[in-house]
Amino acid sequence: MSSKLDQLRSMTTVVADTGDIEAVARLKPVDCTTNPTIVLKALGTPTFADTIKEAVLWGKKQGGNPEAVASEVASRLAISVGAALVKLVPGRVSTEVDADLSFDIDGSLAKARSIIAAYKERGIERDRILIKLASTWEGIRAAEVLQKEGIDCNLTLLFSKAQAVACADAKVFLISPFVGRILDWYKKSTGKEYTSADDPGVLSVRDIYHYYKSHDIKTVVMGASFRSAAEIEALAGCDRLTISPALLDELSNDQGKLERQLSPDNTKAEPKIEIDEKTFRWMMNEDQMATEKLSEGIRAFGKDLVALRTMVSKELQLAAA
Repeated sequence: MSSKLDQLRSMTTVVADTGDIEAVARLKPVDCTTNPTIVLKALGTPTFADTIKEAVLWGKKQGGNPEAVASEVASRLAISVGAALVKLVPGRVSTEVDADLSFDIDGSLAKARSIIAAYKERGIERDRILIKLASTWEGIRAAEVLQKEGIDCNLTLLFSKAQAVACADAKVFLISPFVGRILDWYKKSTGKEYTSADDPGVLSVRDIYHYYKSHDIKTVVMGASFRSAAEIEALAGCDRLTISPALLDELSNDQGKLERQLSPDNTKAEPKIEIDEKTFRWMMNEDQMATEKLSEGIRAFGKDLVALRTMVSKELQLAAA
């Protein structure tokens, strides 16, 4: 029998949640997703040593405020990681708008357009890239504009149906509902242990998937943030799943039978949900888990973005000495 990974590939598009070049080359996913944490980790490997040197030399030639230069060099490095991944996958690479723009529509739009332009300068067209934005009200509104401009978006840090419905209304290309982080919150909050059958993160993605399919919503559902292979197996059949190299390896080494759990042909009709800004903010306010995890996720990505910029600043100072 084929591995569970191969069986999963027959029903779900498999995406690698990593910037590890060697892992991507070995595991051959269709797409790759990155975020500030992944970019920072990738730049800490020997693979990107020359990339950092190139970006720092480029930064030395730029004028202006040192903090602004460091920010631009950090962005250049994120693009470099993405460009390296584009060479290894047949599909798309997700590159994230700066976390400190999560509540800034105009700033997010400007950053997203600059990311697309930077890839274009390297000969990489927009149809190979997904712009990642946090699923805040402002992030969703920015994505709505970008989609109309032909720039496809991946809405991340998604923990609730309210976010999913708002993303669908904005006609975003793809959403990344998080599984493991939802489970983390419930385990900490309740003190309970969960199986894949009652895992709150799994149930959340299933609910969103069925809502989308019952209303013929074209937005792609890509489950993310997995804590175990069991969570992945419980979502077999989802449009896409973005999975860490460690869990991809685990699935690749498992020869057991994998049953399909989700199918567009097996959904129930349910009422359409209407969401405006007031309703969105109230639904998020009433969902303690989603509110806390969204805020926590933005802070964590912001922290790693600051770490990246700090590293760049130090490299620029050394180069100027």
